[in-house]
Amino acid sequence: MKRNNPVRQVVFPLLAAFIWGTAFVAQDVCAEVVEPMTFNAVRSFIAVVVLLVIIWIFGRLRKDKPAQAKQKAGRKQLLIGGLCCGTALAVASNFQQAGIGAGTDAGKAGFITALYIVLVPLLGLFLKKKVSLPVWISVALAVAALYLLCIHGAFKLAPGDLLILLCALFFAVHILIIDHFTATVDGMKLSCAQFLVCGILSLIGSLVFEHPDIGAILSVMLPLLYVGVFSSGVAYTLQILAQKDSNPTVVTILLSMESVFAVISGAIILHQHMTGREYLGCVLMLIAVILAQIPFPLKRKEN
Repeated sequence: MKRNNPVRQVVFPLLAAFIWGTAFVAQDVCAEVVEPMTFNAVRSFIAVVVLLVIIWIFGRLRKDKPAQAKQKAGRKQLLIGGLCCGTALAVASNFQQAGIGAGTDAGKAGFITALYIVLVPLLGLFLKKKVSLPVWISVALAVAALYLLCIHGAFKLAPGDLLILLCALFFAVHILIIDHFTATVDGMKLSCAQFLVCGILSLIGSLVFEHPDIGAILSVMLPLLYVGVFSSGVAYTLQILAQKDSNPTVVTILLSMESVFAVISGAIILHQHMTGREYLGCVLMLIAVILAQIPFPLKRKEN
């Protein structure tokens, strides 16, 4: 039975979406001088350091110590979960960066990536996860809202779009893997483990396919720290904590508010003008989020 915790299941993913939405400026600055896999490796290792410190602090404050047998079983689950989550995250993140590098503009990349909103419930059907009609309607509204927010002009497929589609698929897989492991694994430790795996895989890829430049990395260290600490360490941990005992499809709808926050922050911070269709997109997304949160009564079983 899934427990209802509004703060964790609603506020946490919205806060994660806010952080991701406002981190685009920092990511754009880094993308100009640091190659994709190198960027993902550095941000992941920064997240690992931050999370290790947080885990150590919480460990010192914790009064009840888990039994040794339970700790051993937990470590095994943590290792498997970290490998699975980290691999999915590494593949998704690097496909996204490669797609943008291949010519897909940021708006279209954001829209295609957010198609994990549709892919999560579709993949969930194969895992026997039921999705109610109101949630399906919320998914449709969210996709329409994202189109209005992210796509300007004609929608034509570019060579990098296939890479972004693969990115969306692996982000959907990542969300479902998290849904599986959060029931048995500590959320912060799982987040730390996934970033360690993601960092190692990205580092190997950068050494094989790229030319890491320490000078370039140091030149954008401040935005890298912002992305590593907040966008990776904090936001992804909030996502994992939010998914514990939650409906993964509803959480993805809340996470997709990232695009709304990106548009709004661009208008406020960068003084970018919001069009009528973008305002409409924000309204549709808000309706989708509210609809996904309404506890509709289940159908009564016939006697």
